[in-house]
Amino acid sequence: MKLNDLRDNEGARKGRMRVGRGIGSGKGKTAARGQKGQKSRSGVAINGFAGGQMPLHMRLPKRGFNNPFGKDYAEVNIGMVQKFIDAKKLDGKKVVDHDALKAAGLARGGKDGVRLLGKGELKAKVSFKVAGASKGAIEAVEKAGGSVEVIAAKQPWTKDGAKASKGAKADKAAAE
Repeated sequence: MKLNDLRDNEGARKGRMRVGRGIGSGKGKTAARGQKGQKSRSGVAINGFAGGQMPLHMRLPKRGFNNPFGKDYAEVNIGMVQKFIDAKKLDGKKVVDHDALKAAGLARGGKDGVRLLGKGELKAKVSFKVAGASKGAIEAVEKAGGSVEVIAAKQPWTKDGAKASKGAKADKAAAE
């Protein structure tokens, strides 16, 4: 016996039903589709159609709102920062920014940066450079002797990241 001689047992694999091949085949004439109607034709697309009644997916209420301009911040609590500093996973002597928090495994996602929140207690003197921070977080960091620098996220519609004001547009027009 060779590999190219291997075969399934006779009848182990049943062939597909060939419909519309004569009345004698048992699946001829209408090809098991019955008579007339949309479903007997090709190209049927009636998923979700409820016979003239309003379909279920149109009866159910829509919920919520997706803000296309909403910011995606990775939220980090100061208590967790202290925990990671104590565990030597985060260096508190260097400036703690998005990259440092990501490397430590504290900030997941957050394509618009990190937002510092005030839950927990911070004992270490840490310097933060983040995209946003709550009042409580800033107070707790400054109480521990650290500092928080809030950096503005770059906006895609301007060159320098700040919104162009009317005065800046007038200055630009005057320069040209």
